[in-house]
Amino acid sequence: MLNVKVTWFFAVVIAVTSQLAVAQLVQLDTVVAIVDEDIILASEVRERIEQIKASAAQRNMALPDDETVLQETLDRLILENIQLQLAERFGVRIPDAQLDQAMARIAAQNGLNLEQFRDALTQSGQSYLEMREGLRDELAIQRVQQGSVMRDINITEKEIDNFMNTEEGIELTEPEYRVVQALLPFSKSDDAERRIAKEEYVDGVLAAILAGADFSEAVAIEGAFSFSGGDLGWRKFSDIPSMFAGIIPNLKAGDTGKVESNSGLHLVHLAEARGLERLVEQTNVRHILLTPNEVLDDEAAQKFALDLKSRIAEGEDFAELAKKHSDDIGSAQEGGELGWTNPGQMVPEFEAAMASAEIGVITDPVRSEFGWHILEVTGRRTEDFAEQVRRNQIAGYLREAKYEEELDNWLRKIREEAFVDIK
Repeated sequence: MLNVKVTWFFAVVIAVTSQLAVAQLVQLDTVVAIVDEDIILASEVRERIEQIKASAAQRNMALPDDETVLQETLDRLILENIQLQLAERFGVRIPDAQLDQAMARIAAQNGLNLEQFRDALTQSGQSYLEMREGLRDELAIQRVQQGSVMRDINITEKEIDNFMNTEEGIELTEPEYRVVQALLPFSKSDDAERRIAKEEYVDGVLAAILAGADFSEAVAIEGAFSFSGGDLGWRKFSDIPSMFAGIIPNLKAGDTGKVESNSGLHLVHLAEARGLERLVEQTNVRHILLTPNEVLDDEAAQKFALDLKSRIAEGEDFAELAKKHSDDIGSAQEGGELGWTNPGQMVPEFEAAMASAEIGVITDPVRSEFGWHILEVTGRRTEDFAEQVRRNQIAGYLREAKYEEELDNWLRKIREEAFVDIK
């Protein structure tokens, strides 16, 4: 039944298009589908098909026959329409500022600023405003999808453990290195004296680098010999050339070493590494916050904070005072405890005071956007978050895989539940 109706509609689209071409009449439009409380017009389908064909031609891609393109396009428009109605029902709004940022990102991906991108669209016969509003719909649909699907996805610690032990999991979390190498090649005509001269030259360049010279500049200097080579890009350890495999694990980011191969002498520079140690300096801290209000002005709040500091120095319990007086609802009942914090986690003023505080010493009042704080650092430690980073990476991978599967199920569900009447 569906194929018959779509075939009939295809004939209508062709007929209307022919009338436009021959008679140049005012465009006629036809309702081709009723979707819940909305409709889809023939003009919408025509416009979308034109976009699909133009995109396919630009990418030199083959499309199926016209009837299949028509049916798939109509199906997609129906599904988009259902989701946009859900977005309206859920109160999803895409602010203009967010839309402008998204358009700017698209422009940047094309190597243009926003003004240049707008001009390029106009020159190619496309409407910047129509594209902008189309992007607004796409963003609204994405938000509906994420809100409806992601909330039901749960990745357990057991799932992470199991996947980390698979071949795919090991490969996914394998450390990556960005290696830059410079080669001073050997030649068949090199005698022992010339080889020694090359070794001494490479050792001299390496010594300069170890003394602080920039690697790229050092190997580019014209001297008795010249280097070749370059950036190998980001590679898993298993993809590192075997001749460098022995030295790379012994280098830290920024280090340079020397390797000899049948080809010559290599200077191997580890520009960056990721997936190795993630050392983070953590601070254990507690505080009391006093927020100025109608009763307690800013000056009085500062004086009260000083008074509390004095009372603690005289022997009163920090935790009890925090429970009684702190305006930080989240930490007050915990005696002001904020736990172990990472750099950048706190507001700048608090962060600065925390960094300079001595362990076990109450600070003078510190003003932030939230009010006046007195704080006490109770400990510092260095933590390696490499394992947690790997687990988070696996969790994200598994969540994305589940999301795609659940999204397909959710799309089928809303399509089945919607009222759709194809004319």
